[in-house]
Amino acid sequence: MAVVGTLLVVLAIFFLIILFSAIKILREYERGVIFRLGRLINQKGPGLILLIPFIDRMVKIDLRTVTLNIPPQEVITRDNVPTSVNAVCYFRVIDPNRAITDVENYLIATSQISQTSLRAVLGKAELDEILSERERLNESLQKIIDEQTEPWGVKVTTVEIKDVEIPEAMQRAMARQAEAERERRAKIINSEGEYQAAEKLTDAADIISRNPASLQLRYLQTLLEISGNQNSTVIFPLPMDLISAFQQTLGSIGNAEAGSGGGVQQTIGKPPEDSSPGA
Repeated sequence: MAVVGTLLVVLAIFFLIILFSAIKILREYERGVIFRLGRLINQKGPGLILLIPFIDRMVKIDLRTVTLNIPPQEVITRDNVPTSVNAVCYFRVIDPNRAITDVENYLIATSQISQTSLRAVLGKAELDEILSERERLNESLQKIIDEQTEPWGVKVTTVEIKDVEIPEAMQRAMARQAEAERERRAKIINSEGEYQAAEKLTDAADIISRNPASLQLRYLQTLLEISGNQNSTVIFPLPMDLISAFQQTLGSIGNAEAGSGGGVQQTIGKPPEDSSPGA
């Protein structure tokens, strides 16, 4: 009886093992690729899956989007600048059968093709394009990688360039270039401001020249602004018309004095005539 009982227990345990190996439960985002005696049968799931023990073998595939980190790649750009670039690739399996039968390991294969495509695409671009046109390069990488992984049942949805590392000497040169560009823009803006100010001053001078009274009003306004400041020295601006009038007056007085002085000198210098006939 003891031997029979032990045998029944062993048989029960063996039956439970077979039962557990024959029953599989797959989640909503999982699929099972079934091989029967080494031959592809079909994919099943999600839910409860029944397998024939020792005959069927199931390979589980995750259909969720996979985030693949592409390690830094040493790239020499088209303008001969050495850079180190890394990226991230998002893909998912859309055909589990091909992902298992057409490639040995679709994760490793997708990672390797992403690295080589990253070096190939960025090697054809210049450094300025890598820094400023990332969106276009991302689309090009996504298209190239997706075309190469499509036979494996893998769909690449997005490829994003993350970091671009350049040598320190190149960073300093770019900083100097950016500083020079900012200085150029500042000078252009300053010149444009001076030009616009000169135009406005010219327009104001034309308006004031039409009415001389406006110049006097501007003169009084300037005196009012000067008196409002707490200064120890006050400078009174004089209109140019007044100064020119003084200059003309002084010039005419000087010319008159010069003319009268010449006549006196001529009278004094002339010798007296002798009126007596005996002399």
